[in-house]
Amino acid sequence: MDNGDKNMNSNIKNLIKLLSTLTVIAVVSAFLLSSVYQITKEPIAKAKDKRELEAISQVVGEFDNDPFSEKMTIMTSDKKDKLEFFPARKGDGINSFAIKTYSNNGFGGKIEMIVGFYIDGSIKNFKITNHSETPGLGSKADEEKFKQQFDGFDPKKLKLKVRQDGGDIDAVTAATITSRAVLDAIDKAINAYNVFNAGK
Repeated sequence: MDNGDKNMNSNIKNLIKLLSTLTVIAVVSAFLLSSVYQITKEPIAKAKDKRELEAISQVVGEFDNDPFSEKMTIMTSDKKDKLEFFPARKGDGINSFAIKTYSNNGFGGKIEMIVGFYIDGSIKNFKITNHSETPGLGSKADEEKFKQQFDGFDPKKLKLKVRQDGGDIDAVTAATITSRAVLDAIDKAINAYNVFNAGK
């Protein structure tokens, strides 16, 4: 066997060793990632539930039931979205409710929020639970200055659009795209409530 053949065999062996090493590393990494996911999955889910329960409390006020245990899923009328509906009870009856909703139309992408409603279907409050909007601009959509105009907002009597679009809502300054996305999410929640209220 000449030197060329020896070098070729040596290169093949080295390649096989390298591939074997990389395969072992990949398998071990996958196992470790899977293990970490399994360990952290439940705490992450519990933390998310806690944040959402706090958001529900902020948008509906006091309640003495567990809204999560009575959670329902409602399909919007166009059958495109399934939203979670949380009844809030004080005593024997429902005095308000919250709906988990979202919009993909934010300046930074998806905006997730919880919207609170009075029992008559007018808006009580909302809380943004997740977003990627610009700090100091779009992020102001979750501040009281913007949110206070929604308390008691009746979508049957008022237009849920920013004033630039002929509606009754003042957009966040320099964040009209974010404002429209928030209204889009609220509109989904209103639609889901109307479906629920109609008993469909």
